[in-house]
Amino acid sequence: MSKTPTPPRPTPSPALTRRGAATRARIIATAADLIHAHGAERTSLDDVMEAGGFSKSQLYHYFSDKNALVLEVIRFQTERVLAAQDPHLGTLDSLYALKRWRDALLAINAAGGTAGCPLGSLASEVSNDFETARLDCAAGFAKWSGLLELGFARMQARGEIGPFADPHTLGIAVLSAVQGGLLLAKTARSAEPLRVALDMAIAEVARHTTTGAA
Repeated sequence: MSKTPTPPRPTPSPALTRRGAATRARIIATAADLIHAHGAERTSLDDVMEAGGFSKSQLYHYFSDKNALVLEVIRFQTERVLAAQDPHLGTLDSLYALKRWRDALLAINAAGGTAGCPLGSLASEVSNDFETARLDCAAGFAKWSGLLELGFARMQARGEIGPFADPHTLGIAVLSAVQGGLLLAKTARSAEPLRVALDMAIAEVARHTTTGAA
């Protein structure tokens, strides 16, 4: 991404027609796939138009410039990444459920060809030069770690992890392990780093389990 000052948040546009909303969604999804494959810097608006069969007037009707589209891609990827983990994140309430979520993540990574995390890849590329994008990526990660935190809070309420464990800290730690594991898995073209990172993260959570739960 080229360096740019933080732009103001766009004024909400009037309600779209069903057809308009569908076209806008297709533009975002097309851009998301291209950016994940080639990076934001190497993906131009012309690339998006060519890949999706969109006209220039269509694209600029919904997005003022490339930065506006990138911001929507960040939100789209956040929701897509979290949706792929359903229902495991939403029902996280035990060490057993945490291990099932781990298995689901490994399966998702394998199905994607160890291509890394769409949100993590975006964050590493845009955070230095595009402040609004950095904030949106941070919000996406906060939403993800927040779901983990809620799961650990449920485990604590059930008495599976002790009262001195901090669900917020555990959520950040586990997500950090996920992101590091995904990056190494992408680089190595192997799921092994992600498996190791997840197992170590779960072992840390298990360290906080009560005697009865363990």
